[in-house]
Amino acid sequence: MNVTTASEAAVDLRRGPAIIHGPESPLVDLVRSCRRIATSDATVLLTGETGTGKEVFARFIHDQSGRRSRSLVPVNCGAIPEALLESELFGHVRGAFTGAVQSRRGRIAAADGGTLFLDEIGELPLSLQVKLLRVLQERSYEPVGSTEPVPADFRLVAATNRDLAAEVAAGRFRRDLYYRLLVCPIEVPALRARTGDVLRLFDHFWTQRGERRPVEPAVVEALQSYDWPGNVRELENLVERLSVCSEGPVIRVGDLPVPLRGGRPAAAALSVVQDLAIAEPPALAPAPDAHAFASPAPASAEPIRFHVASDPAPAVEAPLTDGRPVDLPGLLRRIEETYIDAALTRTGGNKKAAADLLGLQRTTLVEKLRRRGRDAGASTP
Repeated sequence: MNVTTASEAAVDLRRGPAIIHGPESPLVDLVRSCRRIATSDATVLLTGETGTGKEVFARFIHDQSGRRSRSLVPVNCGAIPEALLESELFGHVRGAFTGAVQSRRGRIAAADGGTLFLDEIGELPLSLQVKLLRVLQERSYEPVGSTEPVPADFRLVAATNRDLAAEVAAGRFRRDLYYRLLVCPIEVPALRARTGDVLRLFDHFWTQRGERRPVEPAVVEALQSYDWPGNVRELENLVERLSVCSEGPVIRVGDLPVPLRGGRPAAAALSVVQDLAIAEPPALAPAPDAHAFASPAPASAEPIRFHVASDPAPAVEAPLTDGRPVDLPGLLRRIEETYIDAALTRTGGNKKAAADLLGLQRTTLVEKLRRRGRDAGASTP
């Protein structure tokens, strides 16, 4: 079941897929507006950064509308060559151009009675902007090579990650078409503006892939700390990467790509350190059983279902009050080496088991050992 409030789920199960969000998300008001807009045939312009889910909102509006029994026809205006785009939109008659051996319906005809979704409309050539404006005004069009008007019955939803007002000022987008599209503008927020939804989205994509493996608390921390420049699409791709590439029974920080590991607070990278040297190797406990994780939410909200494994070693800030300069890279290197030695001792030199205990890939551990050997050899006179 999708992670939505109970009242939302009752509607979404009847009318298409839900938009994943929590009860405190900025999407709550946005979804409410979309439902209200969907009851009309007004043109909708979706704006927002790439990867925020503008097509999901377009499908949501279609599925909530009176046109949901007919097709939603998507057209990526930036993916179709300009020479073919007019024929793709309006269709053509036989003999309209070389190679047109038979007539062909366009996307506008395919969307008859339904919704036409023009994605990346900011990429639409100026010559076609004029023709699209005429279709919206006259509600009819002429296929390529024909002079007979064809009625057009569709609802237009357009989307762009460009600033169309700036494109108008630069002369790359027609002012009259811009204001014709600006009937019901909807700005989809970036994922960094809705950080409370990150874990719900992760859980949604994780469950979709049939995954049941738990994740350690540091992974949750990294997911919430990261800025997500690629937005929801980046998060979805991360879930696929973790599902396919992670070998262990628990998802650990070492399984994350480097940018996400860097999103952890600095204190979490330090272990128990009372001075600039560690006298005794740390005691490494075996991996504990996973326990269910649920983010704080009102009773009406469905809990998040993915699991979090207990952290093997709590983090404590290193003292920095004695006034001595800190060689932080050297300190972290010595901490890392101490933990590696302790893990190898614990596992009798088994690198795979030691890597699992440390939350690393075996290849990562082997490379660290090789690098340590090279550094030791270089320092030997």
